[in-house]
Amino acid sequence: MLPPSTDAETGSAIPPDEDYWRRHLDCAFSSVQAVFADCFTIAGAQWQEQELFAYVDAARFLCKLGRGAEPVMAFLEGWPEVAAAAGHDCIDPVLQWVAKIQRSPNGDVIGLFFQTLPAVTRALPNQILLRDYLDLLTDIAERSSTSIHGRHAILPSRALPEFIRLAAELLQKVNLEGLQTWAEYGLRYYASNPERQADYFALQSADSRAIFQEQRDGTLLRSHEREMDLYLRALWDEPAMLVPYSEAFDHLRRPQPYLDSLGMHLPDLYHDREGISGLDQYRLALAHLAAHRRYSQALLADNWSPFQRLYIEYFEDARVDTLILRRFPGLRTLMLQLHPHPEEDACDSGQESCVRHRLTLFSRAILDPEHGYQNPVLRQFVQRFHEQMLNSSGSTRSIAELALEYLIQTRLPSDSFAKIYFTDTEVSYRDDNRHLWQFIDGDQESEEESSRAETVSENEWTLVRHYPEWDYRSQHYLPDWVSLYEHLHPQGSASDILQILQKHAALAKRLERLLDMLKPQDRERLRRQEEGSDLDLDWALRSWVDYRCRQDVDPRINESFRHARRNLSVSLLLDLSESLNDPVAGTGSGTTILSLAQEAVTLLAWAIDRLGDPFAISGFYSNTRHELRYWHIKGFSEPWQDAVYARLAALCATYSTRMGAALRHAGHYLSGQSADKRLLLILTDGQPADIDVDDPDYLLADTRRAVLELEEKGIFCHCISLDPHADEYVRKIFGNRFSIIDRVESLPERLPEIFISLTR
Repeated sequence: MLPPSTDAETGSAIPPDEDYWRRHLDCAFSSVQAVFADCFTIAGAQWQEQELFAYVDAARFLCKLGRGAEPVMAFLEGWPEVAAAAGHDCIDPVLQWVAKIQRSPNGDVIGLFFQTLPAVTRALPNQILLRDYLDLLTDIAERSSTSIHGRHAILPSRALPEFIRLAAELLQKVNLEGLQTWAEYGLRYYASNPERQADYFALQSADSRAIFQEQRDGTLLRSHEREMDLYLRALWDEPAMLVPYSEAFDHLRRPQPYLDSLGMHLPDLYHDREGISGLDQYRLALAHLAAHRRYSQALLADNWSPFQRLYIEYFEDARVDTLILRRFPGLRTLMLQLHPHPEEDACDSGQESCVRHRLTLFSRAILDPEHGYQNPVLRQFVQRFHEQMLNSSGSTRSIAELALEYLIQTRLPSDSFAKIYFTDTEVSYRDDNRHLWQFIDGDQESEEESSRAETVSENEWTLVRHYPEWDYRSQHYLPDWVSLYEHLHPQGSASDILQILQKHAALAKRLERLLDMLKPQDRERLRRQEEGSDLDLDWALRSWVDYRCRQDVDPRINESFRHARRNLSVSLLLDLSESLNDPVAGTGSGTTILSLAQEAVTLLAWAIDRLGDPFAISGFYSNTRHELRYWHIKGFSEPWQDAVYARLAALCATYSTRMGAALRHAGHYLSGQSADKRLLLILTDGQPADIDVDDPDYLLADTRRAVLELEEKGIFCHCISLDPHADEYVRKIFGNRFSIIDRVESLPERLPEIFISLTR
């Protein structure tokens, strides 16, 4: 390749343009070319020209390996993060390892290796540790590859891809030395059984999990269980069952100690922390749980908002710790060592939510007389807290009232931001306070959801997010597997949407009558009540007849009233895959499914807007897992006006349907809406599919997993399918929450009707 040209007058180098870098890449894969500009823009913002040449040279080398586009895509997307963590110089040993593995039967793992490498370097953030990791991969490849005649390895290793897939997750729990010890066990004892060896490296066998847990350094609860039981009996007279739980294989969130009817639940292992032994951490955690059992009273959770519950939990924890110190003052030193001491101005309230930071400041100030914080409101409430606790132990309800006053006086608009400041806010010895709350309906409420309303601005153009994908065969998530590119949809002519509304004016009038029935009224009548403000004459008369006939009398003869309300947020997700360009059979006018979808979405949006429900519209299509395009058409806070009309008029369809990550991303925005009910509607004309997936059940299982994840967040998903044969697969994904429109030409009329029936 020719070097960059120079300016004839100044002699200075002219930076190469994008076409130059594309020629230098010399890669014919269309999928690589599609995302090269986005990836290169991210890299160009961080590196000098020499590093960029090395970056593109490495991508070019991978493109010529003959392993397809997968390794190139994974490298282009992930290498900026790897270089930031381990240094750009590590590119040489990585490429040397690739060249070596390419000459072995295990060359197919190169793509998987680059996919997981960013997560691995987060756990091994220097070049020396990364080299050791590469040596470990080489050792596993050489010792687990199968040789038929006992000389040269011919069959690829079944253990190596399983190890690479889980390496990042395992390195979060053990150091590299422990991981090597665990791997050595599998290589040694299952050398003659490749299938069991693969199960071992996939953490599917019981001995694999047992050996792995042994590699963690720290204090095991089971080694001191008798001692901890005597501690509770002697100092607190609170005997309880000690129930250990493991953090080694938790995939969703790190659990905290907690208290329930079964006993006191504690981690099975504590690492030494801040110079404090794991044994002392167990003692303090048990003291906190025992004090909760003695002094805390449960509150009715339905009476409090998530923000209020968070404040009450922090204040109640501070009250419990104060009572512990009143009884055992020697524990103060231990508490202060384990309690974080955040800087007063560490959180920027203009960029992120500082709720947890502000509450941790208060909690620290309660325990530490020399906290040094100067905020007048903070100091005032610390003084009021100590005054309230001066001559009594207080109560959970009284401290809750003080917590609510603190919430009122300190709350900021930024508290509802989605990005929350977590640094120095975790108090490791405290529990999750689940015992503080009683729920009327018996359901456990989810953790506090951020109430930030997502707004799409015209300046947002390309945002890259990575989502996991569920592999049903290994029963594990593939971390950062799907690259989602988020865009604001381009605009067309808003008049096209106005013409659609005029075309369906008669249908709109018919829908309007249905919408009037859905609008909340001032009061709603409740009949057949045992207690009420008025007599329900119809049922009272029936009861009187039953009484005279000497039959059982129904005592529900009263009626009452309640204020009706409608609190619903809706997100409409459109499948914009290539099949929407197909003409509708029987119309004879060249009408496509996409044009009917535009009409249907327009009428649905008009109906939702008339009801006053906040709603968002977005669309997606995919071109392998490396390129999932997510298009914002309308944000929750945007009005239903010309700008949205113009985006909706410009809809186009192409490529494939990778639905799981799109659902997760739509759910991410919908979960930020503070509504009683959150509805996610998916309009699609086929089952999840993509060109890089051969197993048809793979994306079905991932989409089903995404639906379950959203249900756990309180998001109701409903699929509207235009495929008359959708019963074969849509029930596997959405259960009974789906509708099938057999006649596509009826879509503009049926879609609003389905929405009305779901929200009636």
